[in-house]
Amino acid sequence: MTIALREITKHNLSDILKLKVAPEQERFVAPNAVSIAQAYFDREVAWFRAIYADDTPVGFVMLYDESAERKYCLWRFMVDHRFQGHGYGAEALKQVIAYVRQRPGARELLTCVGSGEGSPGPFYEKLGFAYTGVIMKGERVMRRQL
Repeated sequence: MTIALREITKHNLSDILKLKVAPEQERFVAPNAVSIAQAYFDREVAWFRAIYADDTPVGFVMLYDESAERKYCLWRFMVDHRFQGHGYGAEALKQVIAYVRQRPGARELLTCVGSGEGSPGPFYEKLGFAYTGVIMKGERVMRRQL
């Protein structure tokens, strides 16, 4: 199975909008429609892609990519509930990390996570993220050194 990050176009948009996390995870990530709308209004800093397993769309990722300030944050990351637990998310996030490493002045990738049952925190920890002790807008900040 090949995992790839692909641009979202008019040809695959409806498939990406259909992807959903499990109901108990909904409080941790916005729907893809909201994320894509935000990306279009923040084009100067939003970098977003669909996650594919071969030719099947399985998830969505969006970065806050501010190269002028050398600030890189995992803004949104989701894998559809039907495709979780297969390693697709881990492989996609490794590709995102590789992309960020190539950005100007990149030294770390940040993300924020909510607490509680279904939180993605343990997933991020397995991929090298660590809690910073900072709380931002009610969420715990995590950092991955590059």
